[in-house]
Amino acid sequence: MQEQKCCCERKKKRSEEEFRSLMNRLKRIEGQVRGVEKMLENDAYCPDILIQVSAINRALNSFNKELLTSHMKSCVVNDIRAGKDDVIDELAATLQKIMK
Repeated sequence: MQEQKCCCERKKKRSEEEFRSLMNRLKRIEGQVRGVEKMLENDAYCPDILIQVSAINRALNSFNKELLTSHMKSCVVNDIRAGKDDVIDELAATLQKIMK
């Protein structure tokens, strides 16, 4: 598996299984967002919308957990084995950004 970083500088080729799993999660989240949009258009009661938005937040957190786990098990491990210890600083910076 090829390890890479995002943001134009590096890329990562994901396995078909990982790609499919992440895409499925995103498609479900997209559907949930469309559902909230319809609720708003249909004048749904505020708490009902808030509960659905909370479900979207949980789904996004699950997506992040899956992607982060994969990143640590592949990219981070491979970089450390290759002597690229700066990947730890990158990981720490990433975690600080996503935990705000």
